[in-house]
Amino acid sequence: MTGTPTRASLEAFFTTKTDRALLDRFDPRQAPAHVAVIMDGNGRWAAKRALPRLFGHRAGAKAVRESIAACLELGVRYLTIYSFSSENWRRSADEVDGLMSLFIEVLEAEMENLMDKRVRVLLIGSEAGVPEATLTAFRRAEEKTAGNDRLTLVVALNYGGRLEITEAVRLIARDVAAGEQDPDAITEETLAAHLYTHAIPDPDLVIRTSGEMRVSNFLLWQIAYSELWVTSTLWPDFKRGDMLKALVDYQGRTRRFGGRS
Repeated sequence: MTGTPTRASLEAFFTTKTDRALLDRFDPRQAPAHVAVIMDGNGRWAAKRALPRLFGHRAGAKAVRESIAACLELGVRYLTIYSFSSENWRRSADEVDGLMSLFIEVLEAEMENLMDKRVRVLLIGSEAGVPEATLTAFRRAEEKTAGNDRLTLVVALNYGGRLEITEAVRLIARDVAAGEQDPDAITEETLAAHLYTHAIPDPDLVIRTSGEMRVSNFLLWQIAYSELWVTSTLWPDFKRGDMLKALVDYQGRTRRFGGRS
């Protein structure tokens, strides 16, 4: 594990004048434990450059690397990325196939860095329909990084919030039918324990890129009281300074969780 970031270490990582000014407002002791990101804008980024959509996804993979590095420096413990939704199967076969292959390519290319930085990989979502080669690559990554303790990278693949809740309810219903669960004893904690994310805390902050003002079926249960931060920046252009800016904005808010100040 790692301690609270120091000003010296932060300045070594955030080197621009704008970022240094943001550091004056950042309290390393108050970094959110869990940041979740709706990575939007890869297609538009590619279209602006008259490139195939897969080029945008490749550029987006670099933004993931940048965000991992920023979270490590800022003291974030969990980073969840919305990499492929359960609705994304509607896209063209070429794009979907390219994405599934890209996941494998990126995992293999980044494994040494993930181990060096002590980043744990955790996959959430439904396995239904996901190519076996892609699942195998993620399983290997999960197994190899299981002992890493600095940052948990949660990859939401073939993920949908409504699907996740539906599957949790189905599991609980089976327990009730088997006589292992009293229906009158079901609580919010019961349902949460059956979600994909049962082993990690709910997000403190949700970031959405590309300026869209919606949550897109992402972590519907878990983000009930998360803070939201939206930027017009397209995901491939999201840099370490953008992550810092989001965290500084987050620290300027008062979280009430339904109560009053």
